[in-house]
Amino acid sequence: MGMIGGGPGSFIGPVHRIAAELDREIELVAGAFSSDAGRSREAGQAYRIDPERAYADVASMLAGEVARSDGIDFVAIVSPNHHHLPAARAALASGLPVLCDKPVTATLAEARELAGAVSDAGLPFGITYTYSGYPMVREARERIAAGDLGAIRKVVVEYPQGWLAGEAEGKQAEWRLDPSRAGEGGCIGDIGTHAFHLAEFVTSLRVTRLFADLAAVVPGRQLDDDVAVLLRFDNGARGVLLASQIETGELNGLRIRVYGDKGGLVWRQEDQTNLVLHRFDGSSEIIRAGSVVGDAARRATRLPGGHPEGYLEAFANIYRDFAQQVRGGSGFPVPGIDDGLRGMAFVSAAVAASRNASGWVDFDI
Repeated sequence: MGMIGGGPGSFIGPVHRIAAELDREIELVAGAFSSDAGRSREAGQAYRIDPERAYADVASMLAGEVARSDGIDFVAIVSPNHHHLPAARAALASGLPVLCDKPVTATLAEARELAGAVSDAGLPFGITYTYSGYPMVREARERIAAGDLGAIRKVVVEYPQGWLAGEAEGKQAEWRLDPSRAGEGGCIGDIGTHAFHLAEFVTSLRVTRLFADLAAVVPGRQLDDDVAVLLRFDNGARGVLLASQIETGELNGLRIRVYGDKGGLVWRQEDQTNLVLHRFDGSSEIIRAGSVVGDAARRATRLPGGHPEGYLEAFANIYRDFAQQVRGGSGFPVPGIDDGLRGMAFVSAAVAASRNASGWVDFDI
């Protein structure tokens, strides 16, 4: 693997590296870790790669690696949003598959352009919608597909955080609140896209309409930090999506609830090894990772029940699935460019609908 981004001070770069290497199917061997050559070398030292393969820029990395007999097999893009399109386009043009952090680009127009590049290249392209890698999320998807909840009526997905409730400090906050680097969405692009993807992934339904209310609650911000969106799905089900980064005291409280005419289920990221199934007769069952689960959850679980597996392992599942795809094999499907397009269309539609007070609007690509 070659990495673009993930330089000194990056939170997500080390996460990608650890997750990629967890199952020993992938090794980080090269990177353009920063737009500053010195910082890229510094990151290369921290990642313990050959100093000659810590490149000064993306173009140098791609040219250098393609020319090597032992060059990289794919590229992971972990840089801020505005870098995603040029980096992915260049990697694909060099004949290299790409695994990109979310959201797929900074704008919907860029996502459309990238979709064309992916189609033209005919190479594997994946997006790290992390929460689709959790065993019990995959279990929830299988149970809903099997009809355990009956016809889906209601979907509620919430993603509360509190780290931007006050004055934003540090590199991570700085670029996420800058429209020139984050794109047109703030909270909705950063974590709202995770919630949107999770709702569609778990239910296998597609959003067709939305009613959005976005706000920059903290004075002086150019991008939203608080999001509320009503949803309608293609089967007629209603939904609610809440995402916020100004809810004081909240950490990473992603939660999804799905209700059908036979029952409901609840999954929480902060209690990730448990899935709660509610039945129509009033009884409830806690399904635990490592217990009676289906194939998708079993393949995504590494440890016996009672040994918590979390964020890094979910990330690692996506990397392992993508490695199989790059090798030409088949495995659990990795979120791809269509998911990325839908995520950016959601951001664009919600931002515009909220800004214009449009009420209910049709959602399409």
